[in-house]
Amino acid sequence: MKIDTKFRSEAPELMDDFEMEGEILRDALDKIASINQLLGGNKVTLDGIKTLIKSKPKDQIIRIIDIGCGNGDMLRALANFGQKNGLNFLLKGIDANQFTINHAQSLSLNYPNISYECKDIFDDSNKPEECDIMICTLTLHHFKNEEIIYLLKNFKKSAKLGIVVNDLQRSALAYRLFQALCFVFGLNSMSREDGLVSILRGFKREDLIEYSKALNLKHSFIKWKWAFRYQWIIKTT
Repeated sequence: MKIDTKFRSEAPELMDDFEMEGEILRDALDKIASINQLLGGNKVTLDGIKTLIKSKPKDQIIRIIDIGCGNGDMLRALANFGQKNGLNFLLKGIDANQFTINHAQSLSLNYPNISYECKDIFDDSNKPEECDIMICTLTLHHFKNEEIIYLLKNFKKSAKLGIVVNDLQRSALAYRLFQALCFVFGLNSMSREDGLVSILRGFKREDLIEYSKALNLKHSFIKWKWAFRYQWIIKTT
Protein backbone atom coordinates (compact mmCIF):
# COMPACT_ATOMS: atom_id res chain seq x y z
CA MET A 1 0.00 0.00 0.00
CA LYS A 2 1.31 3.44 -0.97
CA ILE A 3 2.07 5.78 1.93
CA ASP A 4 0.68 9.29 1.37
CA THR A 5 2.94 11.90 2.97
CA LYS A 6 1.75 14.99 1.10
CA PHE A 7 0.05 16.51 4.14
CA ARG A 8 0.66 16.19 7.88
CA SER A 9 -1.61 13.63 9.51
CA GLU A 10 -3.87 14.73 12.37
CA ALA A 11 -4.40 11.17 13.63
CA PRO A 12 -4.01 10.94 17.41
CA GLU A 13 -1.23 9.04 19.17
CA LEU A 14 -1.95 6.85 22.19
CA MET A 15 0.82 8.67 24.06
CA ASP A 16 -1.09 11.95 23.69
CA ASP A 17 -3.31 10.79 26.57
CA PHE A 18 -1.76 12.66 29.51
CA GLU A 19 -3.51 10.36 31.99
CA MET A 20 -1.79 7.26 30.63
CA GLU A 21 0.49 5.37 32.99
CA GLY A 22 1.89 1.90 33.63
CA GLU A 23 4.48 -0.50 32.31
CA ILE A 24 3.46 -0.21 28.65
CA LEU A 25 4.08 3.54 28.73
CA ARG A 26 7.34 3.11 30.65
CA ASP A 27 8.57 0.56 28.10
CA ALA A 28 7.57 2.84 25.20
CA LEU A 29 9.40 5.84 26.70
CA ASP A 30 12.58 3.82 27.26
CA LYS A 31 12.49 2.21 23.80
CA ILE A 32 12.02 5.62 22.13
CA ALA A 33 15.05 6.89 24.04
CA SER A 34 17.12 3.84 23.07
CA ILE A 35 16.26 4.15 19.38
CA ASN A 36 16.96 7.88 19.49
CA GLN A 37 20.39 7.18 20.96
CA LEU A 38 21.18 4.44 18.45
CA LEU A 39 20.22 6.54 15.43
CA GLY A 40 22.12 9.61 16.64
CA GLY A 41 19.06 11.66 17.51
CA ASN A 42 20.53 13.09 20.71
CA LYS A 43 23.51 14.40 18.73
CA VAL A 44 21.16 16.44 16.52
CA THR A 45 19.89 18.35 19.55
CA LEU A 46 23.32 18.59 21.18
CA ASP A 47 24.91 20.01 18.02
CA GLY A 48 22.18 22.65 17.90
CA ILE A 49 22.93 23.67 21.48
CA LYS A 50 26.66 23.84 20.69
CA THR A 51 25.85 26.30 17.89
CA LEU A 52 23.92 28.58 20.23
CA ILE A 53 26.52 28.62 23.03
CA LYS A 54 29.77 28.61 21.05
CA SER A 55 30.55 32.29 21.82
CA LYS A 56 29.55 32.07 25.50
CA PRO A 57 32.07 31.80 28.37
CA LYS A 58 32.38 28.27 29.75
CA ASP A 59 31.59 29.37 33.29
CA GLN A 60 28.34 31.08 32.31
CA ILE A 61 25.21 29.33 33.57
CA ILE A 62 23.18 28.08 30.60
CA ARG A 63 19.57 27.32 31.50
CA ILE A 64 18.01 24.78 29.16
CA ILE A 65 14.36 23.67 29.20
CA ASP A 66 13.35 20.45 27.43
CA ILE A 67 9.70 20.55 26.31
CA GLY A 68 8.13 17.08 26.17
CA CYS A 69 11.12 15.57 27.96
CA GLY A 70 9.90 11.96 28.02
CA ASN A 71 12.10 9.81 30.27
CA GLY A 72 14.72 12.58 30.50
CA ASP A 73 17.29 10.85 28.31
CA MET A 74 18.17 14.04 26.39
CA LEU A 75 18.68 15.97 29.62
CA ARG A 76 20.96 13.29 31.05
CA ALA A 77 22.98 13.31 27.82
CA LEU A 78 23.33 17.09 28.14
CA ALA A 79 24.32 16.83 31.80
CA ASN A 80 27.02 14.27 30.91
CA PHE A 81 28.28 16.45 28.06
CA GLY A 82 28.35 19.53 30.26
CA GLN A 83 30.25 17.77 33.02
CA LYS A 84 32.78 16.34 30.56
CA ASN A 85 33.42 19.74 28.97
CA GLY A 86 33.32 21.96 32.06
CA LEU A 87 30.04 23.64 31.11
CA ASN A 88 27.59 25.03 33.64
CA PHE A 89 24.24 23.64 32.50
CA LEU A 90 21.06 24.07 34.56
CA LEU A 91 18.53 21.67 33.05
CA LYS A 92 14.77 21.30 33.37
CA GLY A 93 12.34 18.85 31.78
CA ILE A 94 8.66 19.61 31.24
CA ASP A 95 6.01 17.07 30.33
CA ALA A 96 2.22 17.00 30.69
CA ASN A 97 2.11 13.40 31.96
CA GLN A 98 2.84 12.98 35.69
CA PHE A 99 3.76 9.29 35.30
CA THR A 100 6.33 10.24 32.66
CA ILE A 101 7.77 12.92 34.93
CA ASN A 102 8.00 10.48 37.84
CA HIS A 103 9.83 7.97 35.64
CA ALA A 104 12.26 10.63 34.40
CA GLN A 105 12.97 11.72 37.98
CA SER A 106 13.69 8.14 39.03
CA LEU A 107 16.26 7.82 36.22
CA SER A 108 17.91 11.15 37.04
CA LEU A 109 18.58 10.81 40.76
CA ASN A 110 22.34 11.14 40.23
CA TYR A 111 21.98 14.40 38.29
CA PRO A 112 21.65 17.34 40.71
CA ASN A 113 21.46 19.91 37.90
CA ILE A 114 18.31 18.33 36.38
CA SER A 115 14.81 19.14 37.63
CA TYR A 116 11.38 18.21 36.30
CA GLU A 117 7.89 19.69 36.26
CA CYS A 118 4.53 18.33 35.14
CA LYS A 119 2.88 21.16 33.24
CA ASP A 120 0.45 21.72 30.37
CA ILE A 121 2.27 24.18 28.10
CA PHE A 122 -1.07 25.21 26.55
CA ASP A 123 -2.48 26.32 29.88
CA ASP A 124 -2.54 30.13 29.69
CA SER A 125 -2.12 30.35 33.46
CA ASN A 126 1.39 28.89 33.01
CA LYS A 127 3.50 31.83 31.95
CA PRO A 128 6.48 30.89 29.77
CA GLU A 129 9.51 30.28 31.97
CA GLU A 130 12.60 32.32 31.20
CA CYS A 131 15.66 30.36 30.08
CA ASP A 132 18.57 30.57 27.66
CA ILE A 133 17.67 27.70 25.33
CA MET A 134 14.43 25.83 24.72
CA ILE A 135 14.72 22.38 23.13
CA CYS A 136 12.05 20.24 21.49
CA THR A 137 13.23 16.74 20.66
CA LEU A 138 10.53 14.67 18.91
CA THR A 139 7.89 16.94 20.46
CA LEU A 140 6.52 19.41 17.91
CA HIS A 141 5.04 16.74 15.65
CA HIS A 142 2.49 15.98 18.38
CA PHE A 143 0.82 19.34 17.69
CA LYS A 144 -1.25 20.87 14.92
CA ASN A 145 0.20 23.64 12.78
CA GLU A 146 -1.57 26.47 14.60
CA GLU A 147 -0.49 25.03 17.96
CA ILE A 148 3.13 24.92 16.79
CA ILE A 149 3.00 28.61 15.83
CA TYR A 150 1.47 29.47 19.21
CA LEU A 151 4.12 27.53 21.13
CA LEU A 152 7.08 28.87 19.19
CA LYS A 153 5.87 32.45 19.66
CA ASN A 154 5.91 31.84 23.41
CA PHE A 155 9.27 30.07 23.29
CA LYS A 156 10.79 33.03 21.42
CA LYS A 157 9.79 35.30 24.31
CA SER A 158 11.28 32.93 26.89
CA ALA A 159 14.55 31.74 25.34
CA LYS A 160 17.30 34.37 25.44
CA LEU A 161 19.67 32.56 23.07
CA GLY A 162 17.41 30.39 20.97
CA ILE A 163 15.39 27.26 20.30
CA VAL A 164 16.55 23.89 19.00
CA VAL A 165 13.98 21.68 17.29
CA ASN A 166 14.84 18.07 16.43
CA ASP A 167 11.97 16.28 14.77
CA LEU A 168 10.92 13.73 12.21
CA GLN A 169 10.92 14.02 8.45
CA ARG A 170 7.59 12.95 6.95
CA SER A 171 8.73 10.33 4.48
CA ALA A 172 7.41 7.09 3.02
CA LEU A 173 10.91 5.59 3.22
CA ALA A 174 11.19 6.53 6.91
CA TYR A 175 7.79 4.89 7.47
CA ARG A 176 8.93 1.62 5.88
CA LEU A 177 12.26 1.61 7.71
CA PHE A 178 10.50 2.16 11.05
CA GLN A 179 8.32 -0.85 10.34
CA ALA A 180 11.53 -2.88 10.06
CA LEU A 181 12.90 -1.33 13.28
CA CYS A 182 9.74 -2.38 15.10
CA PHE A 183 10.60 -5.98 14.35
CA VAL A 184 14.30 -5.63 15.25
CA PHE A 185 13.64 -3.91 18.59
CA GLY A 186 10.54 -5.92 19.48
CA LEU A 187 8.52 -2.75 20.11
CA ASN A 188 5.20 -3.11 21.90
CA SER A 189 1.98 -2.38 20.02
CA MET A 190 1.69 1.16 21.38
CA SER A 191 5.24 2.03 20.34
CA ARG A 192 4.65 0.55 16.88
CA GLU A 193 1.38 2.38 16.28
CA ASP A 194 2.51 5.69 17.73
CA GLY A 195 5.83 5.58 15.89
CA LEU A 196 4.18 5.17 12.51
CA VAL A 197 1.64 7.91 13.26
CA SER A 198 4.51 10.15 14.43
CA ILE A 199 6.22 9.86 11.06
CA LEU A 200 3.00 10.81 9.26
CA ARG A 201 2.66 13.77 11.64
CA GLY A 202 6.27 14.77 10.96
CA PHE A 203 7.51 17.53 8.69
CA LYS A 204 8.80 18.34 5.27
CA ARG A 205 11.25 21.22 4.82
CA GLU A 206 8.53 23.41 3.32
CA ASP A 207 6.44 23.03 6.51
CA LEU A 208 9.28 24.43 8.63
CA ILE A 209 9.87 27.23 6.12
CA GLU A 210 6.18 28.19 6.35
CA TYR A 211 6.40 28.27 10.16
CA SER A 212 9.49 30.47 9.88
CA LYS A 213 7.60 32.92 7.68
CA ALA A 214 4.57 32.96 10.00
CA LEU A 215 6.86 33.65 12.96
CA ASN A 216 8.83 36.30 11.04
CA LEU A 217 12.09 34.67 12.04
CA LYS A 218 15.25 36.60 11.22
CA HIS A 219 17.85 33.96 12.07
CA SER A 220 16.81 30.33 11.65
CA PHE A 221 18.55 27.38 10.02
CA ILE A 222 17.00 24.13 8.81
CA LYS A 223 19.16 21.08 8.11
CA TRP A 224 18.30 17.49 7.24
CA LYS A 225 20.00 14.98 9.52
CA TRP A 226 20.22 11.21 9.72
CA ALA A 227 18.00 9.35 10.52
CA PHE A 228 15.21 11.21 8.71
CA ARG A 229 15.32 14.22 11.02
CA TYR A 230 15.26 17.96 10.69
CA GLN A 231 17.40 20.12 12.92
CA TRP A 232 15.87 23.58 13.16
CA ILE A 233 17.92 26.17 15.03
CA ILE A 234 16.20 29.46 15.86
CA LYS A 235 18.37 32.26 17.21
CA THR A 236 16.47 34.77 19.33
CA THR A 237 19.33 37.25 19.88
